[in-house]
Amino acid sequence: MRKVELRMNEQRKYEEIKNLVDHGGNKKRVALKLGISVRQVNRLIIIYKEKGKSGFIHGNRTKKPVNTLDKSISEDIILLYKTKYYDFNFNHFKEFLEKNENIKVSYNFIYKTLTKAGILSPKARKKTKRAHAKNKLLSEKKINLAMSEQQIESIISHEIALEDSHPRGEKPKYFGEIIEQDGSIHEWFGGIKTCLHLAIDKATSTIVGAYFDKQETLNGYYHVFYQILINYGIPYKFLTDNRTVFNYMSLNPNKRTSDKDVLTQYGYACKQLGIDLETTSVSQAKGLIERTKW
Repeated sequence: MRKVELRMNEQRKYEEIKNLVDHGGNKKRVALKLGISVRQVNRLIIIYKEKGKSGFIHGNRTKKPVNTLDKSISEDIILLYKTKYYDFNFNHFKEFLEKNENIKVSYNFIYKTLTKAGILSPKARKKTKRAHAKNKLLSEKKINLAMSEQQIESIISHEIALEDSHPRGEKPKYFGEIIEQDGSIHEWFGGIKTCLHLAIDKATSTIVGAYFDKQETLNGYYHVFYQILINYGIPYKFLTDNRTVFNYMSLNPNKRTSDKDVLTQYGYACKQLGIDLETTSVSQAKGLIERTKW
């Protein structure tokens, strides 16, 4: 037989009604003790006789409130902020969730979800940053409450300084202003490794071109380039890594005249169309494509 477990208030009602039915007594006195009416006492007596102890379990205990949000919504919000809206403040993020992702939630829900996941708004105040850093350091056991207040504040200040030393880059305002490109070699189709050549618009996080090839090649990037030109037109700038497809530099230091003085085929095509081609060896500089390709 399944054991019936009651909460404190339910247990109190059960015991009073059980005692009233089994041993008799005054209904008005019981009603006064429980803070209910005599009519409710009569209803509880009927419930006790028909269902026993289990009848005192509140009917809503196993039901989900109608305004409860599914756990997957929280996970989607965290994933979208990390990969697509990473530099938005929370109010702006809320607007785009409703407009672009069809997710309608309150600002309070977004704030609690993201801060619980260790994400702060770019507009967070100093007080909030310090509280967040303190909780993080406590969880990582880098500080403890046995330390002096001066020690704790010094470690927190150092942690915040480290975070602020890598500020977020300013996001472009217009579609096509910066297109990030990269390749990702992976077993996309089973046991055979292929390279996904990908291009994404930094302002809107829109994937504007994709092409699979056996390796990361000029052919793959040409196909992506073609897709962009046909579907969207000529972009303002490409931001890519320092592969020889984009940037040629002689291995012999005696033959070098400047870092980027020789155009590759891809660089020449960009120059003919008036597209800036910027290359970098720092993955954080093109963080959007780095996150998207995985």
